[in-house]
Amino acid sequence: MDWVEQVGRLRQWVNAGERAPHKPLLMLYALGWFQREPGQGLRYSDVEGDLAELLRDYGPPRRTSPAYPFHHLVSDGVWEVRTDDGAGSPGTGVRVLRARGAEGRLVPELRAALGADPALLGRLAHLLLDLHFPPSLHPDIAAAVGLDLDLADGARRGPAPAAAEARRRAAELRGQVLVAYEYRCAFCGFDGSIGRVPVGLEAAHVQWWAFQGPDDLSNALCLCSLHHKLFDRGVLGLDSGRRITVSREFVGRGDAARSQVLDLTGRPLLGPQNGSTHVAPEHVRWHTEQVFRGEARVPERV
Repeated sequence: MDWVEQVGRLRQWVNAGERAPHKPLLMLYALGWFQREPGQGLRYSDVEGDLAELLRDYGPPRRTSPAYPFHHLVSDGVWEVRTDDGAGSPGTGVRVLRARGAEGRLVPELRAALGADPALLGRLAHLLLDLHFPPSLHPDIAAAVGLDLDLADGARRGPAPAAAEARRRAAELRGQVLVAYEYRCAFCGFDGSIGRVPVGLEAAHVQWWAFQGPDDLSNALCLCSLHHKLFDRGVLGLDSGRRITVSREFVGRGDAARSQVLDLTGRPLLGPQNGSTHVAPEHVRWHTEQVFRGEARVPERV
């Protein structure tokens, strides 16, 4: 069995490009659990809260029950569910999963493969992260699911497939973005450098690459590290006029939160320079629908 191929083909609910990372998040959680407790299963009633938080923090804006991936991941051949009476998964009903003591775990063949090849866990974890989430969120998600990526990477033999190509694409896009936005953050204007080398500036995909977002200027912004992270977490966004939006769900009481986030509400983007490609409306719509959290704040009147 080629487990990398199997995990890379997880079937997901699809509707007009809407994100559905429910199975990948459960799979990452299961890998983190296996890394810590390889012989122990995940009882639904014990992990329901953790899975709900993962879906709330890293899933799409719409609410979804963690019972759905817990049951439906079985169909992908990587996950099994058993109840106290030895039967298979009783379905997606939260009450029945709790009442019947439903417990999930990676299938025996995958557990055996992970035990025989410690490098496999790191390959699977990076595959899931690369396929379904932007790089800025990888460390946060790994921490949330209890995955020690340093430990997993130490066991990996060689780079993950296509890693070199991904690095090449990222470097090319960053170079184009830096020029287009004149080496400054499109949100706050940060333009720091050491000597002639810019620092803390990154090329941010508006529509994530994992969801068919192209590697070109019509889908990219130059953002500082802070605003890139906040953009990918849905704290910041753009409206149809390419003005900055701030989620009403964001809370920040200090001066830094106000000056670096709240005061951005309604500001126009800085750049790109004349002659450069602007962010395309379809990518802005995707980010608003799939990443931005809740409703946008209304700009304060001066």
